[in-house]
Amino acid sequence: MTDVRHYSNKLCLESVQGSRMRAFKTMSIINKSLIRSFPPLSSVRWRAEQTRLCSRTSQEEPQSQRSMLRHLTSKIKATGPIPVAEYMREVLTNPVMGYYVRNDMLGPEGDFITSPEISQIFGELLGIWCVSEWMGAGRPSKLQLVEFGPGRGSLAKDILRVFSQLRSALGEAAVSVHLVEVSPRLSQVQAQCLTRDQNQVSASEDEPVYRHGTTTTGLPVAWYRRLEDVPRGFSIYLAHEFFDALPIHKFQRTEKGWREVVVDIDPEKPDTLRFVILPSATLASSTLIQADEQRQHVEVCPEGGVIIQRLANRIAEDGGAALIADYGHDGTKMDTFRGFRGHQLHDVLASPGSADLTADVDFSYLRRMAGDAVVCLGPVSQGTFLKNMGIDTRLQVLLRNCAEPSGRKQLVQGYDMLTNPRKMGERFQFFSLLNHSRVAQPKTPQGLKMDKKEPAPLPVAGFTEISFS
Repeated sequence: MTDVRHYSNKLCLESVQGSRMRAFKTMSIINKSLIRSFPPLSSVRWRAEQTRLCSRTSQEEPQSQRSMLRHLTSKIKATGPIPVAEYMREVLTNPVMGYYVRNDMLGPEGDFITSPEISQIFGELLGIWCVSEWMGAGRPSKLQLVEFGPGRGSLAKDILRVFSQLRSALGEAAVSVHLVEVSPRLSQVQAQCLTRDQNQVSASEDEPVYRHGTTTTGLPVAWYRRLEDVPRGFSIYLAHEFFDALPIHKFQRTEKGWREVVVDIDPEKPDTLRFVILPSATLASSTLIQADEQRQHVEVCPEGGVIIQRLANRIAEDGGAALIADYGHDGTKMDTFRGFRGHQLHDVLASPGSADLTADVDFSYLRRMAGDAVVCLGPVSQGTFLKNMGIDTRLQVLLRNCAEPSGRKQLVQGYDMLTNPRKMGERFQFFSLLNHSRVAQPKTPQGLKMDKKEPAPLPVAGFTEISFS
C-alpha cells in the first residue's frame, strides 16, 4: 500500500510540475509581449484623431432632434406610454434618426471617450488576454475574434497588433475577425481603421455579412448586424461598453407590487416627455422581477439576457470565452439610467437623439441568464483586472521607450484614468464566460490504475494575480 501511494504521489507531482511548466510557458509569452517594444505608431497617443466620415453639422442636429421628438410623441399618442426599453431602442438605434446611426459620438469631440481611445495599453492587454485564453483552451486550430459594438475600431486594431507580434505563438491557427455593428456609419469608420481601403460593402442589404475585407495585418474581417449571423466555431467574444447601451425596463416597488416605469407626454407641456408609473402590472413587471428581490427600484435588460444566453450556448458547444467590460454592479444598484452629451451628464428625456443613453450593467442578472452552461468569473474592477494583466510592467516599458516629456505625461495620465479608483478603475467592471473544460480540475488516479494525471488548467489571466518575474 505504501508503494502504491508513493507512486500515486509521484504521478501527482509530475502533473503539477507539468502544469507549472505549461503555465510558465504561457506567462513567458505574456511577459515577452509586455516588455516588447511595439511599432512607434502606438508608443504614445491619446487617440485624438477624428475621422470625419461620421461628422454632423450644427444645422442637421436640431432638425434630427425635433424629428425624433415628433416621432416619439406621435407613437405615444397612438399607443399610449411606452416602456423605457422602447424609448431607448428608438432614440439609439432608429434606422433613420437613431443616435448611433447619425452621430459621431466617440472621442474628444464626441459625447464620451472609451478606454481604448485613452491608451493603447488597454487594447494591448486585452489582446494578450485573448491569446492567453486561446492557449488555455489547448491552442485550437481556429480562432475567431468577435467584438460587439467596436466603436471606431481602436480596440480591435490594438488587439490585432498584439496578434501580429505574437504570430509565432499563434502558430498555424486560422485567425479571423468578426464585428457585430448596427451602425453603417460606424462600420465605415471601423473599416477605414482596420483595413484602410481593403474592404467592400455587400451587394445586397439582406446579406448576413454586409461588409467584408482584409485587415492591414492580413486577416479576413467581416461585419454583421447580429450575433446569430457570426459563423460558429471557437471564438473569443469581446463586449466593451456594449451591454450598458442595450434597452432596459425600469420597475418601481409600490404598495400594490411591482409596477413598470414608462415614458409619457407631459399634459401641461406637449413637447416635453416625462416618466410615469403605470397603475397596473404589465407582462414585463410580472415576469422580469425575481421573487426575492430586495431593492425598491430595479432595471432589467432582457435583450442583454438573450445575448448572454446565446453566448453561453456557443461557448458551451464550440469552445471559447467571452470578456465583458462595462459600467456595472453585482445586483446592488437601483436607478442608473442616464445620458451623456459633450462628456457631461444630460437629461435622458430632453432632446431625444442628441445624447448617448446608458444604464449600469447588472452582472448578477447576466450570471443568472448564463445559467450552468458556462463558468462565470467576476465581476472584478477594471483597475484590478488591468493590474493582474501587468499594466504596470507595460507602462514602464513604454516610458523607457518614450523620450518626449509630453508623451510620457500622456502615458501616465492614461494609466491613471484607466486604473485610478476615483476614475475608471472602480466604475468599470470585467466579467467573463468560460467553457467548463477551461477550469476543470484534473482527474485523480483511481485505485491501482496508474494513468498519468491530467495537467491542471492555466490560471485565467486578469481574474488571477499573476507574477511576471
